[in-house]
Amino acid sequence: MTKARLLRLSVVLVSIFMILLIIVYWDNVGTAHFYLHTSFSRTHSSGAIPGITAGEDWEALPDVDEFLAKLLSSNPKQNSSISRKTEQLLVQGSSKTVVSNLEENVRGYDWSTHNARNSLDQEKLQIERQRTLREFCANSSFTFPTKERSFDDIPNYELNHLIVDDRHGIIYCYVPKVACTNWKRVMIVLSESLLDQGVPYHNPLDIPREHVHNSSTHLTFNKFWRRYGKFSRHLMKIKLKKYTKFLFVRDPFVRLISAFRSKFELENEEFYRRFAIPMLKLYSNHTNLPTSVSEAFGAGLKVSFSDFIQYLLDPRTEKMAPFNEHWRQVYRLCHPCQIDYDFIGKLETLDEDAAYLLQLLKVDRLLHFPPSYRNRTASSWEDDWFAKIPLAWRQQLYKLYEADFVLFGYPKPENLLKD
Repeated sequence: MTKARLLRLSVVLVSIFMILLIIVYWDNVGTAHFYLHTSFSRTHSSGAIPGITAGEDWEALPDVDEFLAKLLSSNPKQNSSISRKTEQLLVQGSSKTVVSNLEENVRGYDWSTHNARNSLDQEKLQIERQRTLREFCANSSFTFPTKERSFDDIPNYELNHLIVDDRHGIIYCYVPKVACTNWKRVMIVLSESLLDQGVPYHNPLDIPREHVHNSSTHLTFNKFWRRYGKFSRHLMKIKLKKYTKFLFVRDPFVRLISAFRSKFELENEEFYRRFAIPMLKLYSNHTNLPTSVSEAFGAGLKVSFSDFIQYLLDPRTEKMAPFNEHWRQVYRLCHPCQIDYDFIGKLETLDEDAAYLLQLLKVDRLLHFPPSYRNRTASSWEDDWFAKIPLAWRQQLYKLYEADFVLFGYPKPENLLKD
């Protein structure tokens, strides 16, 4: 009887040990990517990422889909061989040739190596931006919608702006009207998620714009459920813990002006039908509007900036559907109080931030951030754009976007909020 009890006890203990071993192994291995990323906010010399040898180039490890399929369908002996194979791949490193024939100067942009002083200033800047964000996220007296919820409480459909590159261990949260087209191009090149005649793109500028914004081109967090089922949230947390996470932001009011100019001052069929027609009917009392944007523009029927602001402030807008991504608040797109971002870039310092980020990611020898013409929507234009907007509306609009101003260190536009 005693032997039987000892045997049962041994089986239970072994089972518990095996379960714990699997959990520890899974958390350490993650998704078969051993590339550990450390927050840039921690002090380290010369801008290097701790734990990564300088000049080291990483080869893509086995795809997580393949790894999971083998892990879940094979026996323990096969699992151990997969683990050994993955470790061997890590030790071998990369044999891939680094693209070295990119132009050093494109359209007048200087891509020369930044000096140590510049890197030091950039590091201090990142520390300050992250400190500001974390302080206000932790400040109980500063509140805004969704601030207090946990990452697990965020619905999958709200995670569609988090683009994942498993090859290099990077997560990018894209914000429309903040250089997101070119950052998406960079992510496509790094992840090799798009081919041109069977060959991955090497130059971001070669990628057609229509492919850049095609949702099927990118692996985003909201696609995890379809791929991994019940493992999806666990995999997300592993990647958030180990991958380098970054986003780029912009002065909220200037971003609104930019969104209005690109979507309503230019002929855009989709935005005309989805947004312009309702705005013109509700706020300009127009009826029998043309069905096409070209006809409307030809007849001089355009949404005014005042119409746009009324639309944003109208409580019926959010009841019908969430804000479109081009004017949705950054805190709703990227969840900065639930996700600990390693790098916060700003459009106002895009050139310096982009160069520094690619250097930190150890991919600056593979590509450069695509140069682009200076966006003509500048902060100095705010006074002109808001001149005809009633003061009460401006104050309401600030409250609507206050969290983005505060979390990302943008000064309150006092000149627009007072008589």
